[in-house]
Amino acid sequence: MEMMRKVEKRSLSANPDCNHLERLFRYFDEDGDGKISAMELQSCVSTVGGELSTEEAVVVVGSFDSNGDGLVGFDDFARLMKGNGEEVEGDLREAFGMYVMDGCDFISAKSLKRMLHRLGESRTIRECKGMISVYDVNGDGVLSFEEFRAMMH
Repeated sequence: MEMMRKVEKRSLSANPDCNHLERLFRYFDEDGDGKISAMELQSCVSTVGGELSTEEAVVVVGSFDSNGDGLVGFDDFARLMKGNGEEVEGDLREAFGMYVMDGCDFISAKSLKRMLHRLGESRTIRECKGMISVYDVNGDGVLSFEEFRAMMH
């Protein structure tokens, strides 16, 4: 079983188009079992400032669970993330807006630290800079909406 997971991860990593989605999937997969449960989905939605009840999380997982095991695999997750384009765009703008501060149109290390603190996660400015640097395509030290969108997809 462990060997199958390694092969699956290796094959996903070989496709650069899956790279951002794979990282996001691994973030949601808190226990590292290669599947996302309703509880993991609810936890991660909460972390990015959204609200998802237990019942809603169960419905979402059930809607995208292709093999009936009550969990969302990577392929199911990819379908989930595609969603309805306009609805997803609006949700992303709303989530992005929760992280910006002082009328800026970007996420800084300071604003990320503040939002994470509100969500019960304690991070240093240095840790927040590191988190931002992973998706900071143009190297300006902040996340624009486009970079945030790429991170979420």
